[in-house]
Amino acid sequence: MNPAAQKIQRIYLTLTLGNTLAASFIWGINTLFLLDAGLNNLEAFAANAFFTAGMVLFEVPTGVIADGWGRRTSFLLGTLTLAVSTFLYYLLWQWSAPFWWWAAVSVLLGLGFTFFSGAVEAWLVDALRFSGYDGDLEAVLGRGQMVSGIAMLAGSVAGGVLAQATNLGVPFLVRVAVLLALFAVALRLMHDVGFTPERSPHPIRATRAVLKASVDGGLKNPPVRYMMLAAPFTEGVGFYVFYALQPYLLQLFGDPRAYAVAGLAAAIVAGADVVGGWMAPRVRRLVRRRTTILIASNVISSVILVVLMVTANFWVALALLALWAVVGSAGTPVRQAYLNDMIESRQRATVLSFDSLMGSVGGVAVQPALGRTADLYGYPASLAVGGAVQLLAAPFIFLSRRQRAAADVRTEPAPDTDATAGPDAGTAPAP
Repeated sequence: MNPAAQKIQRIYLTLTLGNTLAASFIWGINTLFLLDAGLNNLEAFAANAFFTAGMVLFEVPTGVIADGWGRRTSFLLGTLTLAVSTFLYYLLWQWSAPFWWWAAVSVLLGLGFTFFSGAVEAWLVDALRFSGYDGDLEAVLGRGQMVSGIAMLAGSVAGGVLAQATNLGVPFLVRVAVLLALFAVALRLMHDVGFTPERSPHPIRATRAVLKASVDGGLKNPPVRYMMLAAPFTEGVGFYVFYALQPYLLQLFGDPRAYAVAGLAAAIVAGADVVGGWMAPRVRRLVRRRTTILIASNVISSVILVVLMVTANFWVALALLALWAVVGSAGTPVRQAYLNDMIESRQRATVLSFDSLMGSVGGVAVQPALGRTADLYGYPASLAVGGAVQLLAAPFIFLSRRQRAAADVRTEPAPDTDATAGPDAGTAPAP
């Protein structure tokens, strides 16, 4: 990797570290926080569903902002929006607010995260190609996932311990402080490289143009379309499982106030992210087709969720959780690289945001349904149902495989006709 690409990678890893650290302070206790505020299981997961509904509403508009006004602008707006909405969450907890206030602020939280989704990944890929990077995307994305896992490990454990030592609201205040610090770091380090925002004097016309081009490169592109159609099943179940494991493991542990144990659940997922990020480029070198890895990851993780239904031992459940997380994490960078190799630079952020939107649609539908299943039949049954739902993604991944896209077997970044040639253009992929 040349010095210019190394610099881009360092900035990407720094932003990933700060962003994940800020978010993860509440990941281990979020469901407990909502239940402590007086919500039941249905209301708590419905609040999470409103969060994902916010992502559905704003994914494409914020993707257009990233492509039209710059990925840096989008990232900075995301840090500020998320800081404000997190503080509002804290106030609702203090006031024991009714459910619909939680729903409204959850939508605002979703808006904050949509500024990040697509923008950071698009910034990274374009900047790497501009700098002359000619390696596998899995390698850099895998390192990003490893850093994210380390940050999540630290943040989720710290959040759980801090909540147990003080109260469930303090980790939310810490998250606000870290987000404000991240804004200052991004303002200095992050600049759009290899991509020129198209700031049109006619914003509505420009938005329509970007959306049309994004549909052409996304939904009208069969291998990309099928991967997007798989997202609601995998992401919807992933949302639910991550948050349901907090009260589920506390139930198995036998102490409903052992918040550090809830943090431990998130920390194990974080550790699995590190292992999965390390595994991804290595597994990719052993397996010829990316879709083979993705199908295997989907099937194995689905089976693990079904097995959790018959597990009554805390430590066995913890081990299965770790395995579930490792299997899913190993496939994430592969999926990211597969999609990016099929998307042009000009619409990259919007197409990636639309892919994230599809996952959020699954979260809106799946989380309340599985939350209600947990109310009626218990958490183990809801996890098993989640495994069955997740398995529905496998046929769509197979359909994407049948399109025989070059990205499925490619070991180098795809040529990008929209990329701006940089000073190392002689060694970079074809512009």
